[in-house]
Amino acid sequence: MIVDAWIQHPTARFLAHDMLDSLRRWTGEAIPEGEIPLKLTLDALAEADVDRALIAAWHGPAGPLIANDEVARFVAQAPDRLVGLASVDLRRPMRAIQELRHRVADEGFKGLRQLPWLWEVPPTDRRFYPLYAACVELGVPFCTQVGHTGPLRPSEVGRPIPYIDQVAIDFPELTIVCGHVGYPWTEEMVAVARKHPNVVIDTSAYTTKRLPPELIAYMKTGSGRHKVLFGSNHPMIRPAHALQGLDDLGLDDETRALYLGGNAQRVFGL
Repeated sequence: MIVDAWIQHPTARFLAHDMLDSLRRWTGEAIPEGEIPLKLTLDALAEADVDRALIAAWHGPAGPLIANDEVARFVAQAPDRLVGLASVDLRRPMRAIQELRHRVADEGFKGLRQLPWLWEVPPTDRRFYPLYAACVELGVPFCTQVGHTGPLRPSEVGRPIPYIDQVAIDFPELTIVCGHVGYPWTEEMVAVARKHPNVVIDTSAYTTKRLPPELIAYMKTGSGRHKVLFGSNHPMIRPAHALQGLDDLGLDDETRALYLGGNAQRVFGL
């Protein structure tokens, strides 16, 4: 089984946001007109033989760029392929907790994804802490981005040390899924994952050929083989493109199976 730990199905307002100007310069892609059919995302998953994908909402200070209701609708259209991740308003802690509980308990969402760079505050900001406690109570992981920020927002909040390290110390029961490998602080990210049992890394936003060597080496260790999850960051990178060159990593069969799906099945309770 292949599980993609990080995708989003973009809305028109998501794609049109000025923070993505940097990504459009890199890819050369124009902003499409109108809503994008979900079939395009499902076709991209099928192209790569992806069985399940964690599809996330995006909520920032200006409101939802991809709303939880929209994610719930996407999942309802392909429940055998898509699994929802919620996103909430940091400014309203109690409302945020209620929203998370509703999505997990009533709609089967499997985690919370919040992007500190979108709010321009680190994950140690006091507004995150009630959500960490709620994730622990609900038995779902907290998913976030580590490393530099491709969109036009500050990158410093993506440092694994001190931020993820501190959250893992304060909430040892919390599973933290750290997306985007942590570059250029990948060694910090690996060190934090080695240190904390419930900190894992996903490879979203990086093709196989661009994975940092220190992360590949970690994947081949006894503990590291259980700590790295495949992710694409579709539609920024299509899953099939992200997986090209997988054979060149030199993973044994067990490690390969854990990386492609086994670890995600365990972490997200699939």
